[in-house]
Amino acid sequence: MRIRSGLIAFATVVQVILFLTHFFIYRTWTFALAGSEFSTSPWLKVTMAAFSVSFMAATLLAFRYTNPAVRTLYRISAVWLGIVSFLFFAAGASWVVFGVTHLAGMDVSFHRIVEVLYAAAVLSGFTGLLNAGWTRIRRITVKLENLPETWRGRKAALISDLHLGHVRNGSFLRRIVASVMRENPDAVFLAGDLYDGTAIDAAKAAEPLRGLRAPQGTYFVAGNHEQFGDDSRYLQAVSNAGVRVLHNEKVEADQLQIVGVPYNHAGQDEHLQSVLRQIGVDRNRASILLTHAPDRPHIAEKEGISLQVSGHTHVGQFFPWTWMARRIYRQFVYGLSRIGKMLIYTSSGAGTWGPPLRLGSSPEIVLFQFE
Repeated sequence: MRIRSGLIAFATVVQVILFLTHFFIYRTWTFALAGSEFSTSPWLKVTMAAFSVSFMAATLLAFRYTNPAVRTLYRISAVWLGIVSFLFFAAGASWVVFGVTHLAGMDVSFHRIVEVLYAAAVLSGFTGLLNAGWTRIRRITVKLENLPETWRGRKAALISDLHLGHVRNGSFLRRIVASVMRENPDAVFLAGDLYDGTAIDAAKAAEPLRGLRAPQGTYFVAGNHEQFGDDSRYLQAVSNAGVRVLHNEKVEADQLQIVGVPYNHAGQDEHLQSVLRQIGVDRNRASILLTHAPDRPHIAEKEGISLQVSGHTHVGQFFPWTWMARRIYRQFVYGLSRIGKMLIYTSSGAGTWGPPLRLGSSPEIVLFQFE
């Protein structure tokens, strides 16, 4: 009962924020066009009111139902939510620019300022939409101490944050699998958030994973979106598709130690440290830790891990979340970095969460070359 009340309160707060955001965008637009027929159109009011509740309504439906109508509604509202983010800043910038020019004694039309900045916001939204659909192959050379000779020159692919659900589904995963297999990796790492957490046929969505075949294995750890509730159906679907699910354990892949810790076991320093010690990593041999988020690399380094691979951050996808992600994760928000003796790579992910837009970040598949 307490959890349900909390969710209702959270949804209410989010909906109020969305309504106020839409109202600000609407009022800025109508003020700029004051006196015109379009500014007083009742259809504009109705449309903005409908869009202001569309994402929350679509999200609530998406967690319970999966059908073409819900998927279409969710996709449209998710794209709109991203564009609204840009429009909000465009509306705010319009008032700032108008104020500055007015104080400077410049005769600049507020109408023109709003038109230009709103057009730029919409263009940015569609640019972000196109960018989010273009998955890059990122090639990274990694030098690890005590790397087995058998692994020198070998390759491993890292995929994270596909977020299969109402926006992206099995066809998207098939394209990702095909791109990975063209690179002929020796191992494949799936760093969590394969699923979005919305209603989905988990087994059907995971079927394309059968095409991921690597000589040294394909490995998966659960992310936070798999672990919103009971993650068993997601893990079973992944396992049935032929992927090794790692849950606080270590496997030997031709003398290379591959360790997997799911998201909910890596959230606290003491617990992660305890898990890694129970696993028993040999500090005299190279090891790779697969865990969803780059939250506690100092613990992994302390326990003798050579390389940690993660995702989760999405690099924020677009402003202002890109700024927030960098503030939270700092040097570990994206790319290859070092802490002590350990290397850590954080992927920006292949998919998106919420608005399927990326501006200031790019979707990627990572290909490691070991030396």
